[in-house]
Amino acid sequence: MMPDFDAIEAYDEVEMGYAADVIPVDPILIRGNGNITIFGLSSRFDNTFPTRLVGKVAPEEFSSTVCRINRVLQKSVAVNVRWLLFGCMCCCCTLSCSLWPVVCLNRKVN
Repeated sequence: MMPDFDAIEAYDEVEMGYAADVIPVDPILIRGNGNITIFGLSSRFDNTFPTRLVGKVAPEEFSSTVCRINRVLQKSVAVNVRWLLFGCMCCCCTLSCSLWPVVCLNRKVN
């Protein structure tokens, strides 16, 4: 009598069959509506709920997430503007080395 056991399949075989059934979804873009754009980063995003997100994300969750993003952007853009102004004022004296803090802060944001 043969014992009952589960068949073990290779992970690649299972994944290959599933990957063929997945249909790629177009990304949903949310454009910034801020009046300041520094290094390609908008200072504010609109928290109106896009219709393409219905059934995927709750409107309350979307609104709270965008509000959190806007708060972080408000702080980081203000710091970047200060460093940019400081770097521009000291640019002649330091042979452009005073602009390095802005570059470093921009890399930290990315």
